[in-house]
Amino acid sequence: MLERSEALCFQSALQIAHLIATRQITSRAVTHYFLDRIARGSELNAFTAVFAEQALAAADAADSALEAGHPLSALHGVPVAIKDNIEIAHTPASAGSLSRLSTVSAVTSTVAQRLQAAGMVILGKTQMTEFAFGLSGQNPTRGTPWNPWDTTLHRAPGGSSSGAAVAVAAGLVPVAVGGDTGGSIRAPASLNHLVGFKPSSGVISVHGVVPLAPSLDVLGPIARDVGDAHALTAILASPSTGSGSSVQADLAGELVPAKPGTVFVLDQSAFPSALSMGARRVWDQALVTLEKAGWTLQSWVPEDELNIGRLSECNSMIIAYEGYREFGHLAHDPAQPLWEVVRNRILAGATISRDDYEHAVAQRAHAAEAFRRAIGSSGVLLMPVSGHGALPLDDQDAAHVSIGTFSRASNYLGTPAIALPAGFDEAQMPIGVQLLSPVSTDMHLLNMASAMAPALLLDERKPELGRWGL
Repeated sequence: MLERSEALCFQSALQIAHLIATRQITSRAVTHYFLDRIARGSELNAFTAVFAEQALAAADAADSALEAGHPLSALHGVPVAIKDNIEIAHTPASAGSLSRLSTVSAVTSTVAQRLQAAGMVILGKTQMTEFAFGLSGQNPTRGTPWNPWDTTLHRAPGGSSSGAAVAVAAGLVPVAVGGDTGGSIRAPASLNHLVGFKPSSGVISVHGVVPLAPSLDVLGPIARDVGDAHALTAILASPSTGSGSSVQADLAGELVPAKPGTVFVLDQSAFPSALSMGARRVWDQALVTLEKAGWTLQSWVPEDELNIGRLSECNSMIIAYEGYREFGHLAHDPAQPLWEVVRNRILAGATISRDDYEHAVAQRAHAAEAFRRAIGSSGVLLMPVSGHGALPLDDQDAAHVSIGTFSRASNYLGTPAIALPAGFDEAQMPIGVQLLSPVSTDMHLLNMASAMAPALLLDERKPELGRWGL
């Protein structure tokens, strides 16, 4: 057997799964390889906990199952990381907060159980914004992960699934599970030149996940490509349960890239925030590239009820209201070691009236149906993820506000959305674009994204990791 480990760090999860399935390498060897990279790259601060002993035992079990002829999934034996708010029994569940360092999980989340049942190897938990309350990825109390695309200046990694994206971007793990309540998968994916997929609300169980806003919280993959994102989502979404059952059944199928067709493009006049010079250049180039690849781009100006900025504000209101109900007791206690920025975000939820909150919640289904009517059941909308790339860290965490104005609308609508890498800005930091489609059209969106991604990815450079000994 070939125990090869060269260049595994930048191979896709499906490529690694193939090496394992064809006995070119063992899951144990792969797991050793990534555990070593995590240790050497510790200054990236991507992980809050590493489960080395458990991971090697899981890898041995995966190898034994394969030897017996019982592969458990398309990603059998492949290492994976999970966000810090995803619970595993008898391990800490800090959700990015010093106030929860002594909290030990009594349950194992549904998604962790599904990863284990699929023969995947959970390497550990990744850093996140405190309580998932922020999109830049900053967390000064527990340490902000270092965006590996800049070796000299500490820039935002994107959040709240910050460590998950940094771990994948730096080749510390092939794929990771993040969470997205207002863009928290797509923001770090975009800022790290990765793919981030937010499924339709309800597709993946959030049982055993420390919540931010229970009515909005969604889990999904951060990956190198659309194929990996689909493969991991299919694992996380099965067996089917609840309102997302039809979507989950579709996700079990093969990824079939769509032929170039019509795509709606959010008109510049409807952008909720301006784009930086570099982000504008990448956006314009993406449109030119897609047209050259055979896609028909149809400009779309939403009616008032689907105004992207307004939908984002409604989503923010729900997050603030529900976040206060979850963590207000901590924010009111000055002895709790919360980051003051997050403390103030939580306390702001106390000012939202129940009537305003209930009105925003009640309008979600209506807005989602209006979106379906506007672009059609098979329609796809292309828009930016953020107005800019990763900026230097700022004490008040105010520099990255444009991410929310672009990303939160799909959370409010409950639609699937996927971020795709599209280029680099004037500071040579990654810029992504995102695709949205109507609720419960997840597989259609993944097929469209799979077809569009190669045309968008004109620059396949990797981050320089020598500073971190990688």
